[in-house]
Amino acid sequence: MSKNTRKTAVRATSRPAAARAGRRAAKPQAVATKRPPAGSGIGADERIAQALEAIAAHLAASTPARPAADSLADAAAFIWHPNGRLAPVPKVNRVDLGLLKGIDRMRDILIENTERFATGLPANNALLWGARGMGKSSLVKAAHASVNARPDVNGRLKLIEIHREDIESLPALMTLLRASDYMFIVFCDDLSFDGNDASYKSLKAVLEGGIEGRPDNVILYATSNRRHLLAREMVENERSTAINPGEAVEEKVSLSDRFGLWLGFHKCSQDEYLAMVQGYCRHFGIKVDPDDLEREALEWSTTRGSRSGRVAWQFTQELAGRMGVRLAVK
Repeated sequence: MSKNTRKTAVRATSRPAAARAGRRAAKPQAVATKRPPAGSGIGADERIAQALEAIAAHLAASTPARPAADSLADAAAFIWHPNGRLAPVPKVNRVDLGLLKGIDRMRDILIENTERFATGLPANNALLWGARGMGKSSLVKAAHASVNARPDVNGRLKLIEIHREDIESLPALMTLLRASDYMFIVFCDDLSFDGNDASYKSLKAVLEGGIEGRPDNVILYATSNRRHLLAREMVENERSTAINPGEAVEEKVSLSDRFGLWLGFHKCSQDEYLAMVQGYCRHFGIKVDPDDLEREALEWSTTRGSRSGRVAWQFTQELAGRMGVRLAVK
């Protein structure tokens, strides 16, 4: 091998070695740049502390907040939400007490019961049951407005509506209202239970029998088309599967018994129906010939297949719209 050939081989073999050495020297530097500097990361203790704070904030948000006295003073009526919020109702959808015809006896009894409660005297929970459209819920709202306007009550009586599907949250609402200085009517419209619904037990505990009992400043009013609040098939199922059928049915029916005041609403007569229509027309200033009014009102009820306060109101709306009269509340 010549001298020039040996020099070329030495240079060729020395270059890869130098390159490998350079790469080995560069590796530690590259690794060192990926490692975060000391003190810049979040330690395990700090991560745990942040997680605990997040859990505490979530629990605080899910806990029902006690309504302040100022918030309860903002409105006369509220709607209860199961997350613990009482939503004020700026304008209650109610009918004037004087427009409720054909239910004079039930009206007088409920108002007297409400007056006793609002003035601190003993009063009963009330169940308004019976024919549909006969003014059960309208009477509750009208009675509240009438009693709340009394000088000795002076707006201290609040109406709180709880929806049927939120009955299981009723104990939480009672806890919320117990410490308040106001008086409360807790109202559930169209209350009934079907199938295997066991939420009625929450209502039973609040009405009577619970260890805390109903707060002194709370009374419950409910409306229903059923006297015993339970579907017939629900009672029959209990009777067929129980060892002692009588005891099973008694356990279900006892829910209604815990309302001390039962007010039954029945279908109205033709004269009562016409009196409702005439009362609405006078109240809203709808001027119609009496014979024409009677004829059209009866024809309307015939097409609807029933006579009730709701049908009378629906006819009044139809008549007012046809004559261009606005049904403004006086």
